[in-house]
Amino acid sequence: MKKLKPKMIGLHSHTLFSDGALLPSEMIRRAEAKGYSAFALTDHVDLSNIDFVLPRIVKVCRVLNKFWKIRAIPGVEITHVPVQEIKPLVKFARRNGAKIVVVHGETVAEPVLKGTNRAGIEAGCDILAHPGMILMEDVKLAAKKGVYLEITTRKSHSATNRRLFRMAALAGAKLVLNTDAHDECDVVDYAQAVRLLKSIGMGGGDIEKVFRNSVKLVKKVKG
Repeated sequence: MKKLKPKMIGLHSHTLFSDGALLPSEMIRRAEAKGYSAFALTDHVDLSNIDFVLPRIVKVCRVLNKFWKIRAIPGVEITHVPVQEIKPLVKFARRNGAKIVVVHGETVAEPVLKGTNRAGIEAGCDILAHPGMILMEDVKLAAKKGVYLEITTRKSHSATNRRLFRMAALAGAKLVLNTDAHDECDVVDYAQAVRLLKSIGMGGGDIEKVFRNSVKLVKKVKG
């Protein structure tokens, strides 16, 4: 029997509510056209805009889910905030309708505050995005707390993907693949996703596990 392709799921993207190029509805439609079954809108937020951005994302996802087959998931990416504010913002996001809470990790491409990775994990975010040169103790903590670590297709953040894969395998941490899409061209299809995962040393079983992790996370936040 022919093996079915795993469902394509994206859990990290940006619209024109932060630094993306598309309206929320268009971003979701572009993802659906590329074969995605679920896609999260996770615009950059901090203390200045979370109360403005999140209600609008929640609203548009609710409407789209009435009419389209793809599941639109409201979320946020908590970005470049004082580490002491990460936990309160995670709690605020969940109370106000975010189904996926991403924390912008310590990517090597930006001057993210040291301690952000640990604070995001301790706060119980769903996904720690592009965590850069994450410490093994933090990878182990993510495994313990059930926080997913992100393998990214975004070139500006992808330099540490292979390192993260190796560390996660040693620690038993869960990985998800995300595009961090800011425009249509960032939304990879299944073949592109598989090529990226193979390029960092993943075999067939590892690749399937990454796709399954996204499915599990979507089921976990359903509602």
